[in-house]
Amino acid sequence: MKNFTFLILVVFYTGCLAQAKIIKIADLQAITKNKSDTLYVINFWATWCKPCVQELPAFEKLNVQYQNQKVKVLLISLDFKKELPKLNKFINDKHLISSVMLLDEPNYNNWIPMIDKDWSGSIPATLLILGGKQIHQFYEQAFEYEELNTLILKIIN
Repeated sequence: MKNFTFLILVVFYTGCLAQAKIIKIADLQAITKNKSDTLYVINFWATWCKPCVQELPAFEKLNVQYQNQKVKVLLISLDFKKELPKLNKFINDKHLISSVMLLDEPNYNNWIPMIDKDWSGSIPATLLILGGKQIHQFYEQAFEYEELNTLILKIIN
């Protein structure tokens, strides 16, 4: 009976852990080409990128602040697919609540121009997109919360 109870607890705990969703560029384009009235704040990052990791709290704070509004924060990891267990551990260790997706597209030269034609490919990078208003703002830089929030307020107000 003890073994059965332990097994149930392990299965339950494992099921509660946050997991990154693996996506392809077509999945991301479905969001970026959407003509909805939701502002998508899409951050491109990786666990090995120190400036990326340093700015994650700003995105987490935005996610909480705008949770009842039409603002959605998406964290798009550019870690390799084989690093998915490490990414999932990172998500849980850092208690990330934003939607985390791993972009499984190894040929960067093919998909980077689909996000923004001027993107060099460096990270961190952030895309603010509001399809219904045809807003597409791309930033190849790290953000502090105040700066990012100011950009969002200009778009939604």
